[in-house]
Amino acid sequence: MGIVEKLRVWARGIKRDGVTLWFAYKDPATPLLAKGLCVFVVAYALSPIDLIPDFIPVLGYLDDVILLPVLIWLAVRLVPSGVLAQSRAKAEEWMATEGRKPKNNWGIVLVVVVWVLTVWAMWRYWLSQYF
Repeated sequence: MGIVEKLRVWARGIKRDGVTLWFAYKDPATPLLAKGLCVFVVAYALSPIDLIPDFIPVLGYLDDVILLPVLIWLAVRLVPSGVLAQSRAKAEEWMATEGRKPKNNWGIVLVVVVWVLTVWAMWRYWLSQYF
């Protein structure tokens, strides 16, 4: 198996695990910390907008290539193995029947809140430095 095929398999696994976390956070057996991270990751992964827009050179793809896979990996590690197996089966079934990721507009809210808080913090810092 060549490197391109390995990357395709890895990318499919990341995509599936994003959907897996969508099912895992709904499971009552998932611990609270894992649920919180799952909600965050799912909201961001399924959001139609990015935290760092893709048109920004290099930085625009960092969240897609590094941040999101690391967050998905961490969330998957926090979910109990039994819940993870059930959620992966549900994710595989969803992807086979629907052929797409679920849609989630909470990601838009998450990204907008992060940007508003960032701008607010920068404004406060600027005011404290110059006034």
